[in-house]
Amino acid sequence: MTPPGDWRTWLLLAGRGFGKTRVGSEESAWLGVQNPGARIAVIAPTFQDARDTCIEGESGLLAVLPKTCVETYNRSLGELILFNGTRYKLFSATEPERLRGPQHHFAWCDELAAFPDPAAWDQMLFGLRLGQHPQVIATTTPKPTPLILKLVRTEGVMITRGSTFDNAANLPEGTLAHLRDRYEGTRLGRQELFAELLENVEGALWTADMIDGQRVRSMPDLQRVVVAVDPSGTKGNGGGDDIGIVAAGKGRDGRFYVLEDASCNLSPDGWARQVARTYDKWSADRVVAEANFGGAMIESVLRTAAPHLPIKMVTASRGKVVRAEPIAALYEQGKVSHVGEFGLLESQMCFMTGAGFKGEGSPDRVDALVWALTELSGAGRSVFDVL
Repeated sequence: MTPPGDWRTWLLLAGRGFGKTRVGSEESAWLGVQNPGARIAVIAPTFQDARDTCIEGESGLLAVLPKTCVETYNRSLGELILFNGTRYKLFSATEPERLRGPQHHFAWCDELAAFPDPAAWDQMLFGLRLGQHPQVIATTTPKPTPLILKLVRTEGVMITRGSTFDNAANLPEGTLAHLRDRYEGTRLGRQELFAELLENVEGALWTADMIDGQRVRSMPDLQRVVVAVDPSGTKGNGGGDDIGIVAAGKGRDGRFYVLEDASCNLSPDGWARQVARTYDKWSADRVVAEANFGGAMIESVLRTAAPHLPIKMVTASRGKVVRAEPIAALYEQGKVSHVGEFGLLESQMCFMTGAGFKGEGSPDRVDALVWALTELSGAGRSVFDVL
């Protein structure tokens, strides 16, 4: 699938299940076999990603290279050596300084949009200086990070796009049907399935850059953890809005951490048990539930499902945007981190504007997030009447 022309940088923007890793490994394998003694960097968000996906995965280098081509593979060192002297070396984007010394003929960057430190790309380019025509292939879901946006606007970058459904022949039909039903027409689906590079919504309170800039993979010791619930009138049959359920904590460092989006579309008993599971999982201190929809009935449902829950009922006296703005300000100040990725929640966040919610349905997950962080931070306390 090598693009035509004399390219230096090949950017493959494709949806989940398209076969990005397969393309990257086959291209890297071909370059390694055809160029004896080549030095090839394989870079992923973490060392484990590079090893488990790019080398050992179902579509990794060991799966596409003929066994006779592999001389040695040192799993702990992250080195794969071919019969012709070509050497693949694994790097983690969390440690860009390790790319400062080595030189390479070629490089493969997998899930470039998820690189926690874009300096890894810069350090890779500085060392991409061996041979007559050094090249890099970047395979990634097209999240609108500053680095991805810069690359798509750079003259000479070869860009290939593809959707999840381009690879339908190799994916379970039931899975594809579920993905279409769940995500088609949503911002998250356009990005993750159809590989659209989505710019920020005009006037959005949150942007992808704002969220990605503070994302972490682990959190410090937490002083407090709350689980917030934004109920809806759904009967749990897949219709109606979801029940927003978000767990968040305040760290001993004074910052706030979003721990889990446990939102669901279940019956009252089902979502109440989901709240209890989330509370127990994170050893939370309190459950905060919005009383505007259902009032005493919401508290009754929760206490029936899990009598041990300490519940605080809150009610909003103003609109969603007014409640969300102080929390968005915490993100702007760099005081909130997401521990991992929460696609549906983050998609809703990026559709919340000063003029209202511009996405489909209700911002149920955002409402739960706002309640959780308001309880932890006290931000915007004056706009709530707490029962």
